[in-house]
Parts: sequence; C-alpha cells; structure tokens
Amino acid sequence: MTKNAFTTALARAVPMILDGGLATQLEAQGCDIGNALWSASLLRSNPAAIVSATRAYLDAGAECVATASYQASREGFATQGLSAEAADALMLLSVQLAEQARDEYLQDNPGLDFTPLIAGSLGPYGAMLHDGSEYRGDYGVTADTLRAFHAPRLALFDAGNADVLALETIPSKLEAEVLAELLHNRNTPAWISFSCCDGSHIVDGTPVEEVAGMFAEHPAVVAVGINCTPPQFAPELIARLRARAPSKAIIAYPNSGETWHPATSSWSGTVTPGDCADAAREWLAAGASIVGGCCRMGPAHIRAMREAIR
Repeated sequence: MTKNAFTTALARAVPMILDGGLATQLEAQGCDIGNALWSASLLRSNPAAIVSATRAYLDAGAECVATASYQASREGFATQGLSAEAADALMLLSVQLAEQARDEYLQDNPGLDFTPLIAGSLGPYGAMLHDGSEYRGDYGVTADTLRAFHAPRLALFDAGNADVLALETIPSKLEAEVLAELLHNRNTPAWISFSCCDGSHIVDGTPVEEVAGMFAEHPAVVAVGINCTPPQFAPELIARLRARAPSKAIIAYPNSGETWHPATSSWSGTVTPGDCADAAREWLAAGASIVGGCCRMGPAHIRAMREAIR
C-alpha cells in the first residue's frame, strides 16, 4: 500500500466501514487481556489470536482494521522489563499482524475491488496509565510530558506500513493541542477521534467544536470524529464536527452504549446488531463518512452495519 491509500479511499462514493472493538473479539475468542497492556499484551503471548480477531472483522466486511497497539507504549512495556527497542519492535509487530490478516483475507477472497486498509492505533496518555483517566482527561501532567509520550510512537508508526495513524479516544484539550503540533510534517495521513460525555463536549468539558477547530485546516489530519462515546450522542456530535471542520471526513465509531460496572466487573444493557445498523444510518445522515464500532461492538455488529449501508 502507499501513503495515499487512505485518502484515495475517502474519495470513493461510498462510506468507509471500520472494524469494531479488537479487545471485544479477543475476549470472545477466550483471551485473557485483563492487564495494564490490554490487547497489546498478546503481542508477546499470543500474536496468532490478534491475527484471528483482525480476520474476523475483515470477514465481517470491515474495510479498515486497527492494530493491537492502542495500549502499547515504551512506558507500558517498560513495566514488563522491556527496553525501548523491544517495545518498538512489538509495536511494529502489531502492524505486521494486521498485514498478515489482510494478506490471508485477500488470498481467500480473490478478485476484490478494494484492498482493506490498516490503521495504526495510538491511544491517549491515559490508556498507558490504565486508571480510567482516558475517559476523564484529568491527567494532571504538562504538555511536555504528553509530548515526550506521543512523539516516539508517532515517529515509529509514521515510518511503518500503516495506511493511517489513528489517534483515538482523545479526552482533553491539552492532549489535542500537543497532537496537533506533533502531527505536522508526517508522511502518513491521520485521523483524530475524541471521547465525549454528551452531544457537545469532550470528556474534559471542552466544546467539541473547539478541539475540532485545531484540525480543521491541519495538513496531515484527513478525518476528525468520535469514538468510545455513547451512541445516542453521535448524531449531534457529528453535526457539530461537520460544521466546524467541513473539509475533513467525519468519523464515528461509538461504543455499544452498554454500561460497565467496575464493582462487579459486569455490563448491563444490550445492543443488537440491528440496533447498530440503524444507528449507522443515522450517523451517515448526520454527516459521517467513516463508521464502525468501539467497545462491545463485535463482528456481527460490523456485518449488520455493512449490510445496512451498502
């Protein structure tokens, strides 16, 4: 693939369909990822499971799949006794595993008119902390700390084979400012998606238009949007993003809308694939052109989305 494959795909006359929650599918496959590295822990212990999970989303119709690197970082792997070089090698492995899944999918499906894309998943600083702060944005750190965390990962993935850099679940204005700076002069196109608490604010309370404005004319960012956000807020958020960043593609991959209860380690509420298909139609009507799912959205949900909007 080339570095313009993602932007070329955006020019098609049809919406782009993303995958769902990689961790969701890994857990469905029986993997134990209840640790600080989350899905990234399997880069060491069970890389074949990552290939299988990625393949499940490709078989469901996803046209862009994320790498197992959302929770990966030099800092995170250092807690496991790994050097920066070893951490970087594992993060690059996440791209290679997605490529392997894609190659196997293409081999089994000859004659396709579209080659699926790979998004290098880069989570926020709070994902490394593993304390839930990615859903609050209250890190209490300086811009220099955030810059030191993000810069090496961005450089690593920018030099790799990912088709797009996916800056995901960004919860704070300060982190958005740092990323806007660091994304300049990148060779790989990027998207940035925010974690939001209602129909008009990201989770640290900043109006979504304010953070979207940082990227409205950004040369490297081709899409702005939301993820890991309750789906009922998506239509209003999409409309606000569309109005503030009209030249960018709008991306929406909310979570299932179910509620997590930490005290009992359980979820409540149910969302069917049909619910997700109906929701995807609403997101497109509101102005999104890239749709998919996040936490608790599995291959069946992505398949229903694809069937509904194609």
